[in-house]
Amino acid sequence: MADDHTDVPTNSQAPTPPPALKSLDRLVGTWKESGPDLDGQVTFEWMEGDHFMIQQVDLNQGEQKVQGMEIIGYDPESKSLKSHYFGSSGEILEYTWDVSDDTLTIWFGDPGSPAFFRGKFSEDGNTNSGAWQWPGGG
Repeated sequence: MADDHTDVPTNSQAPTPPPALKSLDRLVGTWKESGPDLDGQVTFEWMEGDHFMIQQVDLNQGEQKVQGMEIIGYDPESKSLKSHYFGSSGEILEYTWDVSDDTLTIWFGDPGSPAFFRGKFSEDGNTNSGAWQWPGGG
């Protein structure tokens, strides 16, 4: 049986992405990650339509290979940038992102979480220096 039905109106215009997503523009590209027991890279790109940013993760953390994909989008309910990380070991993690002025903050879970990354962008925007903070250190 053929289905001639279409759910997409032919004269419609795609919805505009929420303005809060624009703060992620400065992340687009490939970033080298380095630090004590950490080496690798992450790559950020917009999904077609610019409603979601995709991060590809390829890191060596100590003796462990860390690979995964993260999808970041705007959550209208919390009015914040939320993400889901899907790791090659089967883990699914949730984060909240904020890029303000020269600072990138990523909370594990919700804003105010005691587990978070905070880093500052260099003047030219090509480097972000910071660290994860974890309850009990690390």
